[in-house]
Amino acid sequence: MSSTICSVIAASGSYISGRVIPNRHFNNHSFHEPGGEKITKSNEEIIRKFGEVTGIMERRYVTDELVASDIAMHAAREALSSSGIDKESIDQIIVAHNFGDMSGENNKSNLVPSMGSKVKSGLGISNPRTVAYDLIFGCAGWLQGMIQADYYIRSGDAKRVMVIGAETLSRISDPHDKDSMIYSDGAGALILEAKNSLKRTGILAHSTLTFAGDHAHVLKMGRSSNLGYDSRELFLKMQGRSVYELALKNTPEVIAETIHKAGATIKDISKVLIHQANKKMVEAILQRLYTHCGEKNIPHNIMPLTMDWLGNSSVATLPTLYDLISKGNIFNQHFQPDDLLVFASLGAGLNINAMVYRVG
Repeated sequence: MSSTICSVIAASGSYISGRVIPNRHFNNHSFHEPGGEKITKSNEEIIRKFGEVTGIMERRYVTDELVASDIAMHAAREALSSSGIDKESIDQIIVAHNFGDMSGENNKSNLVPSMGSKVKSGLGISNPRTVAYDLIFGCAGWLQGMIQADYYIRSGDAKRVMVIGAETLSRISDPHDKDSMIYSDGAGALILEAKNSLKRTGILAHSTLTFAGDHAHVLKMGRSSNLGYDSRELFLKMQGRSVYELALKNTPEVIAETIHKAGATIKDISKVLIHQANKKMVEAILQRLYTHCGEKNIPHNIMPLTMDWLGNSSVATLPTLYDLISKGNIFNQHFQPDDLLVFASLGAGLNINAMVYRVG
């Protein structure tokens, strides 16, 4: 039997800010409907209902002096230091994000130079063959970066690829929009490396779909819900109900397809690591996945959640979740050799992807 090249996770790191923003932080906000009308419900009622639906009780914001590339570098350094990997041996650095660097003073995106170049420079990597670039794919961007890295590794063109997800959504969210309470800041980084193995291990399969057309703009940039704001200042806007319906309809099928491509069944899956967007939504996706696969019983503890204390940090949620579990920092959550993990995410575009990974 001949060996094959597999893409395995060699290291991980994350950045979790010490600046905790509890739900009560929004008690004095003035919330408006998308059309500009002020919401008549009390903030206490709005916040209580928000917590019940999303499961989010607090989130993390970066401090004013930091930008997304700073926290991306922090997560990358942690991945490198925890593994002892020579930074000059990295063949590619893929940085997934959606808004680049935004200062604490305004929400204008700074995309030149690229986040990839900033991270490579900040890490002090001098090897010109370390190719660094950005990937913009909505909240599904980090997982798409992993999929892209897998192709490079299995082709033989790369042996080590660092995939980073970093975002500061607190600086692009509308303070007058209820959805602003969903968003948070954070960064996570994983290093994939080539391994010659007789046994299929590491990344086994993946799938990606883009539902554009009528669904391309369910997440977009738009004016503040408070029409008194400068009309030239744009914020992240989401059609929550449409996103929920599209996610519930399509994500379980994408995950099931990927499990089948990996030659596995739902019963083989040890953990479902899903983009931490909204508790009600991800629990509904999990339920529909098991129903779709003909299973009535969902194993206890199979879907670890961090949104209750980290919120939705977009591309950072999945790598941060993996890093926390791999280092034993989430109670009663562990990875064991030969565990089959499902990664899944969805984001603006509308993009949905999934990946099956065997722990080495």
